Amino acid sequence: MVLISACLIGLNCRFDGQSKTNTTLVSILKNTHFIPFCPEQLGGLPTPRSRAWITNGDGNDVLAGKSKVINEAGTDVTPQFIRGTIETEKLLTLFNIKKAYLKSKSPSCGIGKIYHKRNLVDGNGVCASMLIKKNIELISV
Repeated sequence: MVLISACLIGLNCRFDGQSKTNTTLVSILKNTHFIPFCPEQLGGLPTPRSRAWITNGDGNDVLAGKSKVINEAGTDVTPQFIRGTIETEKLLTLFNIKKAYLKSKSPSCGIGKIYHKRNLVDGNGVCASMLIKKNIELISV
């Protein structure tokens, strides 16, 4: 079973209420069992919602309690990002997940590069950091 960022298959769950449908990926996964997920929604954030970013460091720092996730309004949404990551971790066990396709550059799902405000910086998103620790094969899309 595979996890996939829900926005990549056309579900309108991004912060701006849109999706980032990747038709090539949808075609590849047509005959695969997968679970669409959005850690930010699983954490209780609405759609649409304010753009958010990790203040210092990356998702590993958030999980270690050394950094926060703040939205454009200045609200601390760290608890929702943590909750969404915990809920995603439950999916790993329930469905024996070994692989995940994640939306690039996201503060939740980004791998290698994430947005800090409107600038790309090195690092992984909060949920991606947990998935890396769990040795899940990650593919950035």
